[in-house]
Amino acid sequence: MTANVLILTPVKSAAAHLPGYVAGLDRLTYLRANLALGLIEGDSTDDTYAALAAHLSVLRDRFRRVGLWRKDFGFQTPPGVHRWSPHIQVARRTVLAKARNHLLSYALAEDDDWVLWLDVDVVEYPPDIIETLLSIGRDILHPHCVKRYGGPTFDQNGWRDNGRVFLHHLRGGPDLVRLDAVGATMLLIRADLHRDGLNFPPYAYSHPRARYPSPLLGARRGELESEGLGLMAADMGHQCWGLPHLEILHVDESWTPTHLDTGFAEI
Repeated sequence: MTANVLILTPVKSAAAHLPGYVAGLDRLTYLRANLALGLIEGDSTDDTYAALAAHLSVLRDRFRRVGLWRKDFGFQTPPGVHRWSPHIQVARRTVLAKARNHLLSYALAEDDDWVLWLDVDVVEYPPDIIETLLSIGRDILHPHCVKRYGGPTFDQNGWRDNGRVFLHHLRGGPDLVRLDAVGATMLLIRADLHRDGLNFPPYAYSHPRARYPSPLLGARRGELESEGLGLMAADMGHQCWGLPHLEILHVDESWTPTHLDTGFAEI
């Protein structure tokens, strides 16, 4: 029996990314009768929600179920501050975690077998990527997100060894590698893990495998959002896995942060 997959995407001020996002979904070769889609928009400074709403009729023709929700969290990047600036990351990632959790609570249905988290600014991935990920047979699986193929890891929320080893360090080795933390540019999770309580912590989730000192939290030992999810999964008895040789492409940006993370297009 073909598994049902729910694709979930949080968006903010992402109108410019929507045509490419929808085009990527349209190229997927997975059976449409087994694909559902959920989106949440909040705090946008452009017409993202209206643009998404305009796509709904087309998307509903292509997916078995489509949901769009709106929730503002009251967070805006201060004027003149880049979204990667270190001093806003705790607030930014806290809101992103809450947005993901709200979307999950709204969109996850009883017959969904898997959740595929997909960021709106991921611009290229193999059309058969869902089939490929499912065939690997792991409960939590993180492809290698880069800005150029063969380049350094973009989504550095996926790591092991207390944040010292990223997926680009693991090229040339096994196709499947253990991770302690994951990113959510693209992240496949068995839906029952979410039902059992696995979520994106909007607080410092404490764990011995957390980075210390933390690039976000300093002397507090813990991880937020997708990294926190990875550590929470370990506490629940589940291993996270990464795919250093299966690369997906993130939109290139002119400014590269010291510590890269992903999520809302402009949060």
